[in-house]
Amino acid sequence: MKQALVLWLTALVFGLPTLQGHAEAWPARPIKVIVPITPGSVIDVAPRVVFEQLATQLGQTVVVENRPGAGQTMGASAVARSEPDGYTLLVNSAAHAIAPALYPNLDYHPARDFAAVVPLGLTPFVLVAPPERGFRTAAELVAAAKARPGGFNFSSPGVGSASHLSAERFHLSAKVAATHVPFKGGAEAMTEVIAGRIDFAFIALGAALPHIRSGRLVALAVNGAARSPSLPDVPTLRQAGFTDAEYPMWFGVFVPVKTPRSTVERLHRETVRALQEPRVRERLAGLGVDPLDMTPTEFDALVQKEVEINAGLVKAIGLKTQ
Repeated sequence: MKQALVLWLTALVFGLPTLQGHAEAWPARPIKVIVPITPGSVIDVAPRVVFEQLATQLGQTVVVENRPGAGQTMGASAVARSEPDGYTLLVNSAAHAIAPALYPNLDYHPARDFAAVVPLGLTPFVLVAPPERGFRTAAELVAAAKARPGGFNFSSPGVGSASHLSAERFHLSAKVAATHVPFKGGAEAMTEVIAGRIDFAFIALGAALPHIRSGRLVALAVNGAARSPSLPDVPTLRQAGFTDAEYPMWFGVFVPVKTPRSTVERLHRETVRALQEPRVRERLAGLGVDPLDMTPTEFDALVQKEVEINAGLVKAIGLKTQ
């Protein structure tokens, strides 16, 4: 009996490292990444660049799945309900922090039900106008809009989108009004500006850049805290004289909140390493994506702060929630 007990205790003690090693073996199987928008935008393309490198580093397949719908909340909801084991990830944009203000009946909360892992980058919106309007600065656009009350319009990919709220934040700062014309996607919203049927819009830098360089759009300002390296001659809205108008679009990786912290930290380290690869940095820069260096704790704090900011913005503009 005593000998059996000794053998059992010995096996237990020497077996602990094996059990511990098994628990820390993430990733031991393929990883799924849900992107809650349709294919083709920067928020879809840029993560694929990063995860291609991450798959090489981890020695595991990383499958990216588009799951659009309900203002990017359908895909986010699926990840919130998934097993918190590090094998189902969410890539979401600033829309992640907008959702609670627009959808009070959400079955998840972006700050309470998710752990922020790592931002993949920051792509500012560019305030653009058709060249035939003759605007060369944001101040000229505002002056023209004030001279024609109710006569200006702007486009966006949809009500409550980051592009829409970026414009509304600008309106509050500039004390100007314009009619919102929402479309089903960013490409259509931008095409209407290029065609001259829309007076202005806030377009993601990566999408707008080719058309700015070709002269089909005029860049008046960027809405980030600093000028973009891709458009060094274009001022920020603050530099153009409009305070409290910043509304850049970040995007990053999230996991269910109960995911082991060791997995979150490993995923953070490996993703940061992937982002530092010269090939990845070059491709992201070509998409108009600027680096955004944050720890998981700092990224969590950013999401919480923006949840509160967006709640105030939605209330200030009287946007009807759903």
